[in-house]
Order: sequence, then structure tokens, then C-alpha cells
Amino acid sequence: MSLINSLFDISGKVAVVTGGAGVLCSEICTALAKCGVKVAILDIAFDAAKELARRIASDGFVAIAVKADVTRKEELEWARQQILNELGCIDILINGAGGNIQQATTNDDNPFFDLPEDALRAVCELNLLGTVFACQVFGKTFAERGEGVIINISSVNAFRPLTRVPAYAASKAGVVNFTQWLAVHMAQNYSPKIRVNTIAPGFFLTKQNRYLLIDESTGELTQRAKTILAHTPMRRFGDPSDLIGTVIWLCSDASSFVTGAVITVDGGFSAFSGV
Repeated sequence: MSLINSLFDISGKVAVVTGGAGVLCSEICTALAKCGVKVAILDIAFDAAKELARRIASDGFVAIAVKADVTRKEELEWARQQILNELGCIDILINGAGGNIQQATTNDDNPFFDLPEDALRAVCELNLLGTVFACQVFGKTFAERGEGVIINISSVNAFRPLTRVPAYAASKAGVVNFTQWLAVHMAQNYSPKIRVNTIAPGFFLTKQNRYLLIDESTGELTQRAKTILAHTPMRRFGDPSDLIGTVIWLCSDASSFVTGAVITVDGGFSAFSGV
């Protein structure tokens, strides 16, 4: 086996991907499976998870669908046991469940002072607590084994909060801080072979943000979308496939001395001052 192959080889491992049936994570699940990883697609949208698992399996790879709400710890514990029963072990956790909702977004009809409490709670619980709970449940398995990889999905919003999405930006910033805390905690208290990192994607067109970026009546880019592209040096939105190389690197031995890191995949957005 060549040096490149040995460094990046992740075949035979088992990965749990929360929010695995979503736009970005479905691409991640498919890519991991093609690398020889057995994938557990964990999602509250069970029908979508089952369909993705079926497509992956039809190509000769291994994937299972598991239903769980990441904001309910007892469901995650049940899911962990199901995955261990079916796949034997867990080596990788990717926390991709997250997003924003329109009710937690400010506009002329929904000012910040009147944002509904339940909407704010829902966004914060999904993005931050959903990540924390999954790290507790699956991270305990890593602590018992003395090794494992956790990748949390944050956002460039964590560093440069955007207008109109206060709960989303704040909760994603929390994911970055929690990742750094957990990386230290795991290495010091359990094993230096447990690595915890964050990927911070830039702007990818997804179901959660489409209403902000595409005008429903015309199908054209909104002014907000045009502003984003003007501040992205690579002048495009990200494609889900743009995340794959970073995911494989962080899952593999090629990043064996990387923990507590935040890797931006944003086309240069966070590096651009606007001038």
C-alpha cells in the first residue's frame, strides 16, 4: 500500500452520521461508504435515511438507517445500541444534525424582540445540545475503547455572525467552543487517541437556508445571496462534495495529531475583509 493510501485509509471503520439524510451529510455518508466505511445514517427523517441507505447498499456498500432525535438523549442511547448490534462497533461520529428555522429569523414582520421562545429554543437545542448529547452517548463508547474520532459540523457563522439568524449563529459558535473543550477533556481524561475537531462550512445551498438565498417567486438569487457571493473570493456557493476531502482527512491517520481544530471550508469567506 502506498504512503498516501495508508495515511488516508479508513476502510473497515464504522461511522455514525447524525442528520445523515440531509443535503450535506448524505454526500458525506455516500463518500464514506465508497471508502469502505460501514455507515449508520442517523436521522429523525427516517424515510429519507432508509432511502439513502438503500441507494448506498444497492451500489454494494454497507449502510443502515437509524431513527433518532438528537435532542432526546434516550433516543440516541437506543440508537447506539442498535448500531452496535448491527455493525459491531463505532469508530467515527460526525455530528451533522443542525440548521435554522424561519420562525427564528428576524425580518420586518418578526423583529428580534418578538422572536418566539419556542423557535429560539428549537434552534439552540438542535445545533448545540444535539451535538453535546450525541458526544455524550457515542463519546462514552470511545472513552471505553480508548480511541475514536468525533467531527462536529459548525459554520462560519460561529466567527462572523450574520444578520437575521441570532440563534443559529450563537449555537454554532457554541459548537466550536464545545469542540475545543471536549478535545482537551477526552485527551486528558480518557485517551489521546480520541480526537475531536470541527468543520465550519461556508455557504452551501440547503433546504434550511433556501428561503434566504433564493427568491421563491422568481427563482433568482436574493440580495442577501448576491452579497454573500460578493464576499466569497471563490465566487460560488459550496457543493456538498467540497466537504469530502476534509472529512476523510479528519477521519484518517493523516490527521493523527490534529484535535481541537476548526477547519473552515468556505471559499475564502472568513478570510475576506470586504476590501
